[in-house]
Amino acid sequence: MRKIEKTTEITRLFYEEHLRPTDIARKLGVGKSYITKIIQKDKRYIEEKEYRVKLSKEKHKACKRNYINKKRQADKQEYQAMLIQINRDNEYLSTKKEISDLEFAKWNRGMYKYDKNSSDLVLRDEYNVGYNVCKRVRNVVNPSCIRATV
Repeated sequence: MRKIEKTTEITRLFYEEHLRPTDIARKLGVGKSYITKIIQKDKRYIEEKEYRVKLSKEKHKACKRNYINKKRQADKQEYQAMLIQINRDNEYLSTKKEISDLEFAKWNRGMYKYDKNSSDLVLRDEYNVGYNVCKRVRNVVNPSCIRATV
């Protein structure tokens, strides 16, 4: 390919097909700096550069909007799941006069740590509680069945 043909092909690929200098260089087998030097000499370069910057900003805005919408959907689903759990808990608690130690531990899982040696849930040291709160829930064989909130 002659130099004039190569220059024409480079400008056509950059300004008409809007390829990046890296892609043009790879396609034609020349250096990126050579491509850049040729396209900067063209009088359309400033306009094309502004157009590409504007296009890049619009793409960035669209991606950001998409990310925010996905995050909101995930937060909304978490919130809905939490409301369902709260309603279930309220329904259960409103029907019982007393609650077992295991049930209390289920609703307050973050307050307890699992002791592997004794298979018990033990109240964490940082909590100061009244006399009616159990300090140890005995023989919890499968602690993973109790949901953890922490």
